[in-house]
Amino acid sequence: MKWLDALLGRTKAVQPNLDALFALPSAALTLQAATGLSPTGLGSVSFRTAEGGAFATVESDVRALLGDRVERSTDSYGYTWLLVRRDPDALADLVTELHAVNSSLEGAGFGPSLLCSLVSFAGPDERRLAVVYLYKRGTFYPFAPRPGQRRDNALELQARGVLEGELPIEEDLSRWFPVWGAPGL
Repeated sequence: MKWLDALLGRTKAVQPNLDALFALPSAALTLQAATGLSPTGLGSVSFRTAEGGAFATVESDVRALLGDRVERSTDSYGYTWLLVRRDPDALADLVTELHAVNSSLEGAGFGPSLLCSLVSFAGPDERRLAVVYLYKRGTFYPFAPRPGQRRDNALELQARGVLEGELPIEEDLSRWFPVWGAPGL
């Protein structure tokens, strides 16, 4: 049947690999050495909120697990963001907590509601960068916002080159969507 799918142009959906998040701490060291950008201790998970008690229970459990280190907000597109705060030197702990949020939602059957997760970096020169994990693609991409809703394309491409051997990078640049105003950036 695979040859028929190929002939008809059908592709198999990419499965998310949440364990890829655990490669972020070592990738952060490489990124810091190459660009001077350091982790800020901020990370967030974005998802579409579902109606009903089951979803509310999962979200409540996640917020209880993370305590006062988590803040909830909603963006102009209707996506919910959970911002997690950690000490900048505790990137592995931050990634573990982001993984727990994603896994909790996925385990409760809300995987299709997940959009992305991001970890924020900053430089001494006020440059900012987020390493974004696209849940539905199982890939990462860099997003570097500049004032006035512009992007620092040079920094994004530099970060891509640095991270290519460390993380599964999204090859389709059209999927590198901007996450303007994402909590933590």
